Parts: sequence; structure tokens; C-alpha cells
Amino acid sequence: MKKITIFDDITKDEAEKLINELDAKKMHFNKDVTIATNINNINLIGIILEGSATVVRYEYNGDRNIIEKLNKDDLFGEVFTSNSSNDLSIIATSPCDVLFIDYNMLITSSNKYSTYKNKLVDNILQLLAFKIVSMNDRIEVLTKRTIREKLLTFFNISTRDKINKTFTMPFSFTDLADYLAIDRSAMTREIKNLKEDGIIVINDKRITLLN
Repeated sequence: MKKITIFDDITKDEAEKLINELDAKKMHFNKDVTIATNINNINLIGIILEGSATVVRYEYNGDRNIIEKLNKDDLFGEVFTSNSSNDLSIIATSPCDVLFIDYNMLITSSNKYSTYKNKLVDNILQLLAFKIVSMNDRIEVLTKRTIREKLLTFFNISTRDKINKTFTMPFSFTDLADYLAIDRSAMTREIKNLKEDGIIVINDKRITLLN
């Protein structure tokens, strides 16, 4: 299934009318700036229009867990997270343009632009379907028992639609360790072992899965 955009089948003029009708806000964030905190208590739908960000949680001991990577047209907000914790934050990993829509406005605003709004809601639901797939993929990775199994599962998922089994890492290696919830030094050793065993080839951030 091909991933759509938030304004698929909605013209630029129609999109602007919708944004005004819903009193939506477009905001720009520089890299490393916090886009939102405590998102389980924010009744907003956030949509990444340009750039990228991560959903992170900091544990009581200071450890950081990367819950999700967000790219263009990805969604975030209370209605899209199953995490019961209130300390989830969205951090920009590149310059970001974000559209914020009040969830209540989306479901209760007038029917003046009902055709456009219905299409927007349909697009949001389709994007949510992709989000669920992504969450299930992460669960599959995290349930693996060893670092090697977690890495290989992540690599296989990342190359699932690649003919040559090559992909560009969406994270730095530090962020990958936080995403996989493993020790970075132990992960680095295991990646070295995978290279020596002829299972992967690494060229900067490009990884090819050989077996």
C-alpha cells in the first residue's frame, strides 16, 4: 500500500480553506528544538509537513528511549499513542514545519467545507494505518531476546521493500541504540561481528543485508 500525503486529493486552495476553517496552526521548529511535550495531555493532531523528528521518553535514571521516528506526513498526538506515560516529547531532528489541528475542531467544526474535511479525515485514517504498521514493526524488534536478533530484525524490516537489500539508516548509531533499547557499546560490538561474519556491509549510513 502506497503511503499518501495529508492533503492527497485536496488542492492547495482547498487545503488553505480547511486550515482556516479548523483554526489549524503552522509552526516552524529548528533542529533539536522540542516541538511538544507531555503529548498524552495535548488534544492536538500534529502533522509533519517538512523535516523529521523523534518521539522520545526519558526514564527516571536519565536514560533516553526513542519511541518513534517521524518523517514528512507522519502524525503524532494523544489520539495516536498507546503509551500511558505522560512524559513523551517530540524533538526536531532537522528543521521542521508542523501543522497542528485541534482534534475537537476536526470532529465538530461546521460543514462548510465538508467534502474537503471528509477527505482530510480519510487521509488521516490511512496515515494512521501506516503508523500502526510501524508500531507493530517496533514491537517485533523489541520482543527479540538478543542484540543480534534485534539488529537483524530491524535490518530486515528496513529492507523489506528493497530489491538490493540496501537502506539508509534513519538514525545515528547512538539513536539506533536508544530506539532498540540496548547498550550502545554492546550494539557496536555486535554490528562489528555481523560485518565480520559477512552478514552486512556498512558504508557510512548505508547498510546492505547480505544474508
